[in-house]
Amino acid sequence: MPARVLWCFRLWQTKGRIMRGLVLEGGAMRGMFTCGVTDFLMEKGIRFDGLAGVSAGAAFGCNYKSRQPGRALRYNKDYCKDKRYCSIRSLLKTGDMFGAKFCYHTIPTELDPFDEETFKNDPMEFYAVATNVKTGKPVYKKITEAGYSGLEWIRASSSMPLAANIVILDGMKLLDGGVSDSIPLKFFQKKGYDKTVTVLTKPRDYVKSRNRAMPLVRKKYAEYPAFVEAMENRHIMYNNQMRYVLDQERMGNTFVIAPKETLTIGHTTHSADKIEETYRLGYKEAERVFDDLLAYLDYGNKSGR
Repeated sequence: MPARVLWCFRLWQTKGRIMRGLVLEGGAMRGMFTCGVTDFLMEKGIRFDGLAGVSAGAAFGCNYKSRQPGRALRYNKDYCKDKRYCSIRSLLKTGDMFGAKFCYHTIPTELDPFDEETFKNDPMEFYAVATNVKTGKPVYKKITEAGYSGLEWIRASSSMPLAANIVILDGMKLLDGGVSDSIPLKFFQKKGYDKTVTVLTKPRDYVKSRNRAMPLVRKKYAEYPAFVEAMENRHIMYNNQMRYVLDQERMGNTFVIAPKETLTIGHTTHSADKIEETYRLGYKEAERVFDDLLAYLDYGNKSGR
């Protein structure tokens, strides 16, 4: 079916109905805060029409579409000490700090199976955001099936510069989506989502500083000047996005769930206790704001069903 016809069909399907979207920021292991939020929402039966995840937001958020609360917490705790999962050894040996094969294929297909069938059949649209290394621009990939290709797109979205290899998909060289669109709220608003829930992994008053690793970035990615420029300006892009999100929250155009204070978990951790602690912060914050969230999502509106 041609793209124009599909777009018209979707417009007909959603006409007169509230469209609800979930936007998940990345943040490496700070994403365990997001897992706590999303698991609570899944347990409460909250459904969304679409989800846009960046980096860890995509890697952990895919469990929303597969309807597997608890899975991301479980495998992160089970394998956080496994050198195949995340280690300097893996980075030096393979070029990926988070082991590409182990994290994105061995775990979901063998050790802690990802429910591909439910993911495929669930009506929620799922987007992973990656960065095109040649252009420095975001790529929004709609993932409909979580086979090898779908999992590779999630890996691309989560491939942190300097800590991961470039991922090549659909003829594009890709890295972490957070470089070009850290909080894709505007993307979802442009797609027609009326009610959005935006989950952040940094507190509302966070201000990003310039990347201190830029000398290494310039050296490693010298043949990709647009990507280097995106990395150079990422703090500006991020701070602008954060201001936009908070402005939209004040205007009632999105519902923000964010940690009250800076999360103390690092980009990587080998502590199951720290993973659990960060997860619980997200879970409790979602629980705290749940009544306000229900009112915002307006599930009592019959046209929103």
